[in-house]
Amino acid sequence: MMQYFEWNLPNDGNLWKQLKEDASHLHEIGVTAVWIPPAYKADEQQDEGYATYDLYDLGEFDQKGTVRTKYGTKEELKEMIDELHKNHISVYLDVVLNHKAGGDFTEKFIVVEVDPNDRTQALGKPFEIQGWTGYSFHGRKDKYSDFKWHWYHFSGTGFDDAKKRSGIFQIQGEGKAWSEGVDNENGNYDFLLCNDIDLDHPEVVTELNRWGKWVSKELNLDGMRLDAIKHINDQFIKHFLEAVRAERGDRFYAVGEYWKNDKESLDEYLAQVEYQVDLFDVPLHYHMFQASQKGRDFDLSTLIEGTLVADHPDLAVTFVDNHDSQKNSSLESQVKDWFKPMAYGLILLMKEGYPCIFYGDYYGVKGKKSPHRLILDILLDARRRYAFGEQHNYFDHPNTVGFTRTGDTEHPGSGLALLISNGEDGHKTMAVGQHHRGEYWYEITGNRKEEVMIDEKGEGTFPVSGGKLAVWVKR
Repeated sequence: MMQYFEWNLPNDGNLWKQLKEDASHLHEIGVTAVWIPPAYKADEQQDEGYATYDLYDLGEFDQKGTVRTKYGTKEELKEMIDELHKNHISVYLDVVLNHKAGGDFTEKFIVVEVDPNDRTQALGKPFEIQGWTGYSFHGRKDKYSDFKWHWYHFSGTGFDDAKKRSGIFQIQGEGKAWSEGVDNENGNYDFLLCNDIDLDHPEVVTELNRWGKWVSKELNLDGMRLDAIKHINDQFIKHFLEAVRAERGDRFYAVGEYWKNDKESLDEYLAQVEYQVDLFDVPLHYHMFQASQKGRDFDLSTLIEGTLVADHPDLAVTFVDNHDSQKNSSLESQVKDWFKPMAYGLILLMKEGYPCIFYGDYYGVKGKKSPHRLILDILLDARRRYAFGEQHNYFDHPNTVGFTRTGDTEHPGSGLALLISNGEDGHKTMAVGQHHRGEYWYEITGNRKEEVMIDEKGEGTFPVSGGKLAVWVKR
């Protein structure tokens, strides 16, 4: 899949049109799904969509001073999805169900301020605040839904308008509590920002399930990317997906963003939701980030140890970077440029995992062209032509590792050998299968000029240049 946005796109309303025009090219390079940004009205037009205002306004109504979103109008959005489907590309919408922003009016209610580092600890007695928790969506005039949001539909808020003061304010009232089934960082990580949606409130659950079914049908979606799920009651997510799939079918795809470099937490989450959702392989991302930082001091033999793709290959979405890890973002952990070709070689050519390419790495950031597009095109071409058959791993050296794919009969000429080095020039004798004996193989990225002959045992001794990747295929 491709994540078709980055954090710094211009607020020009052109993304849906651009993606529509790009559909046939994406199909040609082997992209089979796109993850699109939040497509509904945010608190202001320039927002990326994560400061969610009205989930039902897909760029159709005059609200928050604009009809279109940052990315375009609803009509353009639907035309784009039709074009992607014509090109056999699935569409996954970024779905933000944790919080709302940009309320229409203030309300008074009772809260307890809690310790940001331990949200289970109150900092004093209950008191009254004024918060922007009222949502009337007057521009939409009840079209699609007449549900109105009030303070009691939220479990917490981040701003007291009366005193113009920020904090973490837990809303008090009957049945009010932070959700269970969230990450235990900071005591309880239910609250993230803005108005924290109470996903234990029956009216809220009914309305969001209804919206999930509506938006999936309205846009003819193939799946969803679920934002910030470590802050969301895990059972809500499980039942939300059950509700949507009851209408859209069991093949309706879902991947969750549980941003934590701790595989045990991810294992536990998958078990809680009964393996109904894929997860981004955050541990693998951090391994690649650390490898890019440490250079030859990083032990490459550990690169895929303790990752989702190693233990849950069918549930892991592998990625190098995304909008959250890119430079100047909240979870900045951008993989350095020298290591990116190796990182993408790994995720695009390995048998396991569902690789995700980041828009910024393919098209560039802030309008500057990406230095990685050429190597990505080479690797995407290699994935389509050669990355088939069984995989044999050679993660047996701290500075030179690799794997082979043996190819299969359905793809004549398929099979490959990948090596990466973070130290000096290296080489490795690797098996590609006896059916390849006598063949001559060459390196497709241009980093090596010699040829390798596959011997009687089906093995070749493949070289790699220091600090580079090498991808070897049959000439």
